[in-house]
Amino acid sequence: MACMELTDHDVTKLLHAWRAGDEDALQDLVPRVQKELHRLAQRYMAGERLNHPLQTTALINEAFIRLIGGTSVEWQNRAHFFAVSAQLMRRILVDIARAHRGPKRGGDAVETTLKEACVFRPEKSRDLLRLDEALDALGETDPRKSRVVELRFFAGLSVEETAAVLDISERTVLREWNLARAWLYREIQGE
Repeated sequence: MACMELTDHDVTKLLHAWRAGDEDALQDLVPRVQKELHRLAQRYMAGERLNHPLQTTALINEAFIRLIGGTSVEWQNRAHFFAVSAQLMRRILVDIARAHRGPKRGGDAVETTLKEACVFRPEKSRDLLRLDEALDALGETDPRKSRVVELRFFAGLSVEETAAVLDISERTVLREWNLARAWLYREIQGE
């Protein structure tokens, strides 16, 4: 069996070929990015409630369905692919949190399970929604800071990878990251 590890350049070549319509490139790409997508999904799911309707694999599948359907993306490189994937995962979880909060689903009603004798507290969903709203507000005033947060926090990209995706210096990434975190903290605490 061939080695599943690819260099950044190999992933970029596969992404460009896929964008150009080469379905074989997509078939080659999927098993090679699966591990990293799983890591991303696990990171997201770690912050979710215990009885969340999605499991890690389902989140990956939903994100991949949206990725495949959105082939109009001009893939830059591996880091860009994972940044877009992380953004999709965030959107999926926010959509679920909003649906769970809605009156049709019982709003802020508390669920209990007899087996575990524990109480579900919807604070995690509220925190995700607050963060999403604050990030959207930041995106309106400073889109680059918002993208830095998405790439660093949600996608788990390094400073170097974030700089490459945004085509800015690593020093700028660090400055924007620190300013954005402080802004988001104040915004969320103000609520």
